[in-house]
Amino acid sequence: MTDIKRRTLLGGALAFGAARHAQAADWPDQPLNWIVPYPPGGSTDTFARPIAEYAAHRLGQTVVIDNRGGAGGTLGAAIAARARPDGYTWLVGSTGHAYAPLIYPKAGFDLGHDFAPVSALARVPAVLVINPARLDARNLADFIVLAKKRPDEISIASGGLGTINHLAVVLLESRAKIHLNHVPYRGTGPALQDLLAGQVDALFAAMSVVVPYVNDGKLRALGVAGRRGEPLLPNVPTMNDAGLPDFRIGSWDALFAPRATPAPILDLMHDVVQEALVDAKVKRIWEEQGAKVELESRADFTRFVDRDIARWSRIATAAHLQIE
Repeated sequence: MTDIKRRTLLGGALAFGAARHAQAADWPDQPLNWIVPYPPGGSTDTFARPIAEYAAHRLGQTVVIDNRGGAGGTLGAAIAARARPDGYTWLVGSTGHAYAPLIYPKAGFDLGHDFAPVSALARVPAVLVINPARLDARNLADFIVLAKKRPDEISIASGGLGTINHLAVVLLESRAKIHLNHVPYRGTGPALQDLLAGQVDALFAAMSVVVPYVNDGKLRALGVAGRRGEPLLPNVPTMNDAGLPDFRIGSWDALFAPRATPAPILDLMHDVVQEALVDAKVKRIWEEQGAKVELESRADFTRFVDRDIARWSRIATAAHLQIE
């Protein structure tokens, strides 16, 4: 989206927003609680904090980042789902929440039923990387040939059962008609460290995580699982261009509220987040992380969430995953 289009969209949103925001004139009159259902320092936390800082300045109230990690992100989400829908408790959700109820029988929430989508914060494509000291694959085609010659032998790590990079493995196996040896870890960090140490062969990870290691030759990127090539990895093709059509895997982080939160409050927070996303400081952080986000209406974002819930639910169901 060009800067002119961004300014036009934002200007129109703010002009329209002035009238509807009058309906939320008494809100907020106390601090807001943003539940981040992961530990501090992770990607969701990284994207939440600059937006929360901007929102606090814009709304004139403290925005508290409340890290509630545990149970694959379901613990914090369940707490947010049970909160009063008064505009003071929010969830910073991520891709895994779209399909969590299917794989966690005791998740305690349903993203499509219990929450009102507000705005995307960031979208980051995944990248398939290998340790070149372990695998002699120059590109995705080589990797697939090796996997077909050595079924169930090539090890591919993930951040844990049911995570987005685990489902990326499931999708890769299905699309490429290969069988890999999936090795789940307790987080992407440990998985990446073992990949670098030569304990496993491959990994799907967020672009921001792997770029430094690709640039110094410790890892080799075989494909970016996004719609288009990425400036941070200019010589790496998309998975589509590398031979797997329409193969898109990425993580998103977004703001949600308990379902019955009043619409004027949702609309005001949506517009505040949209303002934050074109703030120079925020844009610089996003560029450094390889993150993107499109300015969009709350209705458009809601449709995106509905589509993503349906898409990931199909993949999770096909994988026959269920985690106690």
